[in-house]
Parts: sequence; structure tokens; C-alpha cells
Amino acid sequence: MMDILLSVNRDSHPISVDTRETLLDTLRERLDLTGAKKGCDHGQCGACTVLVDGRRMKSCLALTVSLDDCEITTVEGLATGDTPHPLQAAFIDNDAFQCGYCTPGQLCSAVGMLAEASAGWPSAVTPDVVAEPRLDDEEIRERMSGNLCRCGAYVNIVAAIGQVAR
Repeated sequence: MMDILLSVNRDSHPISVDTRETLLDTLRERLDLTGAKKGCDHGQCGACTVLVDGRRMKSCLALTVSLDDCEITTVEGLATGDTPHPLQAAFIDNDAFQCGYCTPGQLCSAVGMLAEASAGWPSAVTPDVVAEPRLDDEEIRERMSGNLCRCGAYVNIVAAIGQVAR
């Protein structure tokens, strides 16, 4: 066991963790933050995606002990009070939910992806890696390819992200 300070959604949590415990298990089982979902538990589906210091991370692959003094944002921390994050509003506007199991990971991943694009980071399909990335549907699909939706709501998810990106 190791004592760390975990910062989640702008709240500090002094916590003693097993050094083998994943961030996903800590969030869900110890902090009662159940937004991040346990999907494949192998980092392949993205249902557990959260933001760590603003960057996307699959929480099932991260050891909690390694995140001492990092700022973690889960889907519960995206909204500001009763005002949803612009991506949450766009998901509602575009009916991008279907069963909703993947939605928290999709939302966190989209927030991180938009920050990456805003910082000028190219993706595997960016035609000109020197120019500012243009977030067309192909670019959004590539950047979100680490998040799977078993219901097949990709068209609406891409539309929702595109609504915020443009």
C-alpha cells in the first residue's frame, strides 16, 4: 500500500492504494465515480477513457499509484455545475448515445482529441502534418478510433464532435 494524493474532478483525495490497483478500479470502487466504464479491461475499447493532465488515458491500463499529483477528469467532471460541457450538449443535440455505455469514454476522448488538434498535433490521416489539422469527418474518425461503440452510433458521434470542432 502507498499513500498518495489523487486529484479527481478538482477535488483532492488523500488515499492509500495497492500498488497494483488500476485507476479505473480506484475511481469506480473507492471513489464511487462510475462514469468510466469497465469494458474490455485490456485498453482496446476505450470505455474507461479519462483525462489525466488534459490528455486521454485508458484508466484500465493506468496504475493509480503512478498518478500522484496528477489532475484526473472523468465524465462527471466535464460539466460546470448544471451546465453541460459543449460536447455533452452536442451529443444530446445529435442523438449520439444509443445504449450509452461507451458515451463517458467517448466524451472524455473527444475532449482530449479536440485539445490535441487545437495544439496542432497531426493524426495518421492528416494530409499535411505542418498545417493546422482540419477536423473533417475522416480526421475525427481516425482520432477517435481508440473508442469503440458496439451500438454503431459512430455517425452521430462524429456529427456531435464535428459540431463542437467547427
